[in-house]
Amino acid sequence: MKDLDILIIGAGPIGLACAIEAQKAGLNYLIVEKGALVNSLFNYPLFMTFFSTADRLEIGNIPFMCLAPKPGRQEALEYYRSVANNKKLNINLYEKVEKVKKQLDEGFIVLTSKAEYKAKNVIVATGFYDIPIYMDIPGETLPKVRHYYKEPHEYVMQKILVVGANNSAVDAALEIWRKGGDVTMVIRGDKIGDRVKYWVKPDIENRIKEGSIKAYFNSELLEITDKEVKIKTAGKETIVLENDFVLALTGFRPNFEMLQNFGVEINQQEQCFPAHNLETMETNIPGLFLAGVVCGGLNTHKWFIENSRVHAVKIVEYILRKN
Repeated sequence: MKDLDILIIGAGPIGLACAIEAQKAGLNYLIVEKGALVNSLFNYPLFMTFFSTADRLEIGNIPFMCLAPKPGRQEALEYYRSVANNKKLNINLYEKVEKVKKQLDEGFIVLTSKAEYKAKNVIVATGFYDIPIYMDIPGETLPKVRHYYKEPHEYVMQKILVVGANNSAVDAALEIWRKGGDVTMVIRGDKIGDRVKYWVKPDIENRIKEGSIKAYFNSELLEITDKEVKIKTAGKETIVLENDFVLALTGFRPNFEMLQNFGVEINQQEQCFPAHNLETMETNIPGLFLAGVVCGGLNTHKWFIENSRVHAVKIVEYILRKN
């Protein structure tokens, strides 16, 4: 069994930032990641552009050089690969954490799919991109339904229903339409979301206004079948449309079940907010910390790379003070 000062769950940008701070402090650490390096970013749409400028995505005081004003997915993957290699970070990829158990004396036993570790402290930096927010309607499990969007090619010359009005839904709708897909959007609210990237929002609004992309506002998807979809419109009538694919881009949520299994208290009345100290990031379990987007519960728009990088510094400084 390997003894560690810190075991970090998740090799996303914030998990890497935590490792860098631990390394600077001379602490014995390990990152355990169930997928690829920066796995969430790897699963982003191929041509996604970040809302943030490159400098706001930097970690470890390593400059993020980018020709465009805002970097895309490929540039971000290259940057974080470079950071991990440059810092020679200790990372185990494709190793899933299955259990975190608090010891009576000190620290934790962490059981993974490949090994068992003893760690004085554990940092959960798992993000929120793994679990879609499901609609819980008939037909949602059909093969034609996708909760992740990668690229537009497979939707060319097809009738596509995009559910949602956030950045991912808008980007998908525009890309698919431009490649020759027949796109309809179903939007629960009365407008395109206010958080949509400011340079994209006029584009989607104009495409809807001119009729290139059809949109049903104040509406919801009721049922999906092999060849059709049923939509409840603003006028409360139910319409049926021919359909080949449904992109249910309704957002994602952290793995609350995993946190609860670790012993973290979840406030069900407050956006499933996980209990933690905002100054130290320590949860109700001494020695167990949260970092990054996972801290926000269902409010996944609260934390980003740029404003949660500081979590790494807070956690390591607190661990050093405890010691």
